[in-house]
Parts: sequence; structure tokens; C-alpha cells
Amino acid sequence: MKPNKQKKKFSWRERLHEIIYEADTPAGKLFDVILLIVIILSIFFVMIESVKGLPRWVYLYLYYAEWVITILFSIEYILRLISIKKPQKYVFSFYGIIDFLSTIPLYLSFFISGSTALLTVRALRLLRVFRILKINRYIGEGNKLVIALRDSRPKILVFLFAVLVLSLIAGTLMYMIEGSESGFTSIPISIYWCIVTLTTVGFGDIHPITPLGQFIASIIMIMGYGIIAVPTGIVSAEYSRATKKSTNNNTQHCYNCNATEHQNGADFCYNCGYKLHDDNE
Repeated sequence: MKPNKQKKKFSWRERLHEIIYEADTPAGKLFDVILLIVIILSIFFVMIESVKGLPRWVYLYLYYAEWVITILFSIEYILRLISIKKPQKYVFSFYGIIDFLSTIPLYLSFFISGSTALLTVRALRLLRVFRILKINRYIGEGNKLVIALRDSRPKILVFLFAVLVLSLIAGTLMYMIEGSESGFTSIPISIYWCIVTLTTVGFGDIHPITPLGQFIASIIMIMGYGIIAVPTGIVSAEYSRATKKSTNNNTQHCYNCNATEHQNGADFCYNCGYKLHDDNE
């Protein structure tokens, strides 16, 4: 006979927590998909609202649509607070602050009145763009990219320092060769030209006219193609390494302590030992 394995009964708050904070269940995935669609619609409405000359009914529609979206995000924020054992951990977390900033602008318009405050209200409403930062929470691969960028930081900093040294040397050299007659009026201006050329932007506001200056500029342009590829290679290598190391591609989120990044198949939280949800239950 198989041993009778007693299963823990989760409360309604823990079930709600599983749907809102995790995406390993059908209900959790549906919640995330709906929220992603609402976020994208909100960003789209913000962009359309900035377009001048549209019919008045369009702006009226956008205003009502924004209220609907704001109310939905307010409900989501409240549900996140009541579905976690320690709400303060969510409130003061990165995503908690982003959620708050992306929800309050429309409500603040009730408390700021008068013609002189219109510009302030307008600026506050632009905080709705913060909603785009909410998307990263629902994209699992985004965590690997963040890890890759973090691990690449020392190498990229060394690389950027080398580029700055090269720009300083090349800029000073061009200042000596070209002089103010060609627009290279100072070493900072010459360094600016070198960075613009090295990154293959090429504004064309300053350019060398002497044969030697043009020869050096050609070398800098060719070097630019190789330099641009270096950071991409560094991040790609770190991303590949992070993908191989990744053993926690689930979204299990501890109800008790708010910890994430649990190992696949984990039954208990690594931080506090609280029982995690089992998708097969």
C-alpha cells in the first residue's frame, strides 16, 4: 500500500496569491496574459493621446478608457496587497513601487486644480508610461537577460574605459592635425567627433579636410564596426551561460516571505521553509 501523503489545505488568500504572483497554473497564465494586454493597451493610449489635432471624441474615448484601465490596475494592486502575508514587502519592492507610480497619476488630478496646475497634472499623467516596466514581471526570459547584463557589467566597464581612452587619444590627435579651421576648435569637441565617428553615427557637423586627418578618420570608422560588436558578444556569451546554469524556470512565489527563484520541483521555500503550491494538487 502506498503511504497516505497528507496534503496541506491552502486558504483562499494563498490560492489568490498563486494566481496573481505565479504563472505555472492555467489561471495564473490567463491572469498574466490579460494583464499584458491591458498594459500594452494603456501604453498605446498614452502615445495616441500625445498626438495633436485628432477629433474631440477620440480624446474623450481615451479619457474613459484610461479610467477603466486605472481602475483595473487599482484592483490588481489591492489584490496583491491582500493576497500576501507581508504586504509591506510588496509595497516597498521594485515592482510594488512601479505599480503604485503607474496607478496614481489619474487620481491625483482630483486634488490638483486650477489653470496653473494643468502642466503639473499633464506631467503626472505621463507616469503611466511606467506600466511598460510591469511587463518584465511576466516574461521569464527577461530574468536571464538581467542576469546576463549584471554578469557582463565588469567586462563592459573595462571595454568602455578602453573606448574612452582611445577617443581621448584620437580626439587630441585630430585637434593637432586639423585645428580650428576644420571645426576641431578644442580637444572636447574633437573627442565628441571621435565618439560620433567611432559609433558610426556620423552627424557630419564636423569633418576632417586634410589628407592625414581623413586617413585617421577612415581607420576610426573601420574600428567602429568591430567595437560595436564587442558588447553584443559579451552579453550573448553571458546569456548563454545563464541559460545553461538556469535550473529554476518556474514562477513559484512564496506566500509567507515573498521569495522567488525556487528550484524546479521544490516543495518548500528555500528562505523560510513555507510549503509551496503544487501544480498537480
